[in-house]
Amino acid sequence: MSNSSSLNEFVLMAFADRRELQLLHFSLFLAIYLVAFLANSLIITAIVCNHRLHTPMYFFLLNLSVLDLGSISTIIPKSMANSLWDNRTISFLACAVQVFLLVFFFGGEFSLLTVMAYDRFVAICRPLHYGNLLGSRACVQMAAAAWATGFLYALLHTGNTFSIPLCHGREVQQFFCEIPQILKLSCLHSYLREVGVTLVTACIVFGCFLFIVVSYVQIFRAVLRIPSEQGHHKAFSMCLPHLAVVSLFVSTVMVAYLKPPSISSPVMNLVVAVLY
Repeated sequence: MSNSSSLNEFVLMAFADRRELQLLHFSLFLAIYLVAFLANSLIITAIVCNHRLHTPMYFFLLNLSVLDLGSISTIIPKSMANSLWDNRTISFLACAVQVFLLVFFFGGEFSLLTVMAYDRFVAICRPLHYGNLLGSRACVQMAAAAWATGFLYALLHTGNTFSIPLCHGREVQQFFCEIPQILKLSCLHSYLREVGVTLVTACIVFGCFLFIVVSYVQIFRAVLRIPSEQGHHKAFSMCLPHLAVVSLFVSTVMVAYLKPPSISSPVMNLVVAVLY
């Protein structure tokens, strides 16, 4: 951290320079944040208060809602405050904390989505062993492993990103502290270490994604063998919401970070980040 300690703050990208558009951005983000906050809060309250929902599937969903609340609360309030007060700066420490929390919550979410795929696989393909494989202790251990994975991801990426000397100014081409945009400010000779960490993480993420795909291949094979139409409907109703979330999560990540440089621009990065 000593090499970058002289850099006290970063300048984030603004959505607009006109005051009217800044207030519009604040209003839209406030509406989105309140809807997401209310929806996740209702999910958490319903699961906690209704004993019939104290099952592994809803236990994992509760954890997913908590992680989702954390991820949106890491970015949106700061962005709204910047637009409301027309202030684009963020301190070095606040930026590091934002990166850590963002990677922590998103890493935890993807790990938990992987665990939820295993839950659906056992429920449909191994129903007689569901109680043994997904008891209370096993569910707590898997949820804890998902949270711990997000924490280790965050610790690894934050430590590597902010220990790299920054030589190319302090303007981050994003409305929040995003690792790829911060790395563009780093010295080229120090960039390879973070690339190595990113490749390791990409391999782990690909492994989780492959596990989800294989699980759903087995699930769909089992569902097609169910003779009744009602059984088909019940199985698909259990799996399709989770599959839709995974698809949206992975597709937006791929667009955000794997799009070719020829179509990359500050405005495009901004729009994709908002969708993500």
